[in-house]
Amino acid sequence: MAAIEACRTEALGGHVAACAKCGHHHIAYNSCKNRHCPKCQGPAARDWMAARAEDLLPVTYFHVVFTLPAEIARIAYWNKRAVYGLLFKASAETVMTIAADPKHLGARVGMTSVLHTWGSALTHHPHVHMIVPGGGLSPDGSRWVACRPGFFLPVRVLSRLFRRLFLEGLAALHKARQLVFFGDLETLTEADAFAAWLSPLAKREWVVYAKPPFGGPEAVLAYLSRYTHRVAISNSRLISVDGEAVTFRWKDYRIKTGDRQKVMRLPTGEFIRRFLMHVLPDGFHRIRHYGYLAGASRTLNLARIRRQLGELPSEQSPEARPEIVETTPLQLREPCPCCGGPMRIIEIFRRGQRPIPRAPPREQAA
Repeated sequence: MAAIEACRTEALGGHVAACAKCGHHHIAYNSCKNRHCPKCQGPAARDWMAARAEDLLPVTYFHVVFTLPAEIARIAYWNKRAVYGLLFKASAETVMTIAADPKHLGARVGMTSVLHTWGSALTHHPHVHMIVPGGGLSPDGSRWVACRPGFFLPVRVLSRLFRRLFLEGLAALHKARQLVFFGDLETLTEADAFAAWLSPLAKREWVVYAKPPFGGPEAVLAYLSRYTHRVAISNSRLISVDGEAVTFRWKDYRIKTGDRQKVMRLPTGEFIRRFLMHVLPDGFHRIRHYGYLAGASRTLNLARIRRQLGELPSEQSPEARPEIVETTPLQLREPCPCCGGPMRIIEIFRRGQRPIPRAPPREQAA
């Protein structure tokens, strides 16, 4: 929390930029770059999306969501690294296994998975959003196998395999003593008690949701930008903050028709508790790639698929290669807000320091 509190303040240092034409200058404080900070995710999302634009294929895309039952979410609260990691692994293995089955698709698929742990009211609601191209590589890699129009994989089959893989993985974690339990769940440390607790979950239907296909690659990028670098609550949802409570907007998805927007007021301590529930362990990756989109072979796989789809020649000509744009050192991307001239950094100050006082430009001083 300390990093987020200091974000864009003199505590982290910053720079002074001045316009080369009109002399306008402004002070910009450094960001904390914490992945849970609501103010830092916009630039991070834009940079990530620009890099991912090169990975998009000219095919239909599907959105699949895997959600953990509330009982499992309680265990995940104290075992984030283990349970969230298992959620990633089980959901990806589920899609790749069913897609590889000749009865369904018979192909090796690729996907991007994004972990979310919250509901709109900051409740604990772990689930994975998965963006999957509608098709995959044939077993020998020689051709692209497209899925049926408007249909990816059967949801019920996905749900039941996901349930089995996850429960088997959870039992293995328990046997390896990689799970901890507290409060009314402390008795689950015993193997028999844990097995009895898991038994009803193996008979229940787990929620796996496959949304209709996207309109095209551009729509996929727009959709991904809403999920990849989102935090538990954005500043735009905050209505008021005082010494006693925080008031914010939230969306009630239980309402099927009509206005879902509601307002919630929480005591400050409870608001902080709910926010901290969604802070991930250090080094834990909440965006992961699987199948032909994973690892060092990603670029080669995408190039092969594009050739199979007839999108690119086997070797790009020099004209087709992206142009490298050179930028002037210490020059900002954004132009001057007053005259549109280039903004250049004229001073950098360290953490805890203040910039040198400067007189305003002549036009402003006059």
